[in-house]
Amino acid sequence: MSIDNFIPEVWSTRLNQKLYDSLVFASCCNTDYEGEIRGAGDTVRINQVGDVTINSAYTPNSTSITPEALTDYQTTLLIDQTPYFAFYVDDVDKAQANANVMDGAMQSAAWGLRNHADEYIAALYGDAGYTLTSTAIDSTNVFALMATMGQKLTENNVPDEGRWAVIPPWIATKLALAKVLVTDAGAAAGAFTNGFQGRCAGFDVYVSNNVYTSSSTYYPMFGHRKAISFAGQITKTEAFRPEAKFADAVKGLFVYGAKVVYPNALVVATTTVGSEP
Repeated sequence: MSIDNFIPEVWSTRLNQKLYDSLVFASCCNTDYEGEIRGAGDTVRINQVGDVTINSAYTPNSTSITPEALTDYQTTLLIDQTPYFAFYVDDVDKAQANANVMDGAMQSAAWGLRNHADEYIAALYGDAGYTLTSTAIDSTNVFALMATMGQKLTENNVPDEGRWAVIPPWIATKLALAKVLVTDAGAAAGAFTNGFQGRCAGFDVYVSNNVYTSSSTYYPMFGHRKAISFAGQITKTEAFRPEAKFADAVKGLFVYGAKVVYPNALVVATTTVGSEP
């Protein structure tokens, strides 16, 4: 593909599409504030309203109503992550290539940026409102793990609809062995499909290799879509001719930020791989 035919807006759109098609952790976040991004260093201010008091009873012609003033508070989402890519296609290689190397390279870049974002979000496990110190997980107790995490969310008045779990592949295997994972086609209705495995204990279950790991301990996350806010955008895609090469080159910048804005809607378990009996 010649640099003369490179249209930044077109390739930026295609890159964004490939990127968002591959996200797992970020697909479980809300993106309500994404349109407010202009560039790296932006601060997105998230205004939240406090609880409204519910009074016990109203008596006609008797109760005197005094409206309360709403309380609010503000959380800031800093767009401070700035991964980028840059690659070139040599003129000789380009002339001899049969495949569309540019499209393949863009797909590879999207996967790389996806890993950067998913790893960043997975590392937010420490901001969860509750952490379960768990024992080794095998097929005999994996459903108890899922049910317990659902219980903790319910105790925090987190809505049933929109709950998700992101687990490592070995926990998905334990769920399959326990035969507690619902995998019918209807289970994924309205859900993002990348990494989607099925439903269990009220969660849309996703698998990712980016679940945070420390030594032999894994930190799968269980939450609701309102728990984490994510905002990201490809802000630059540029084509250029490197001065010291006969080649077409492309570079791109992805800026994003993520933050746990509702800790009570996010719970985490510390898990290790258990052996099967």
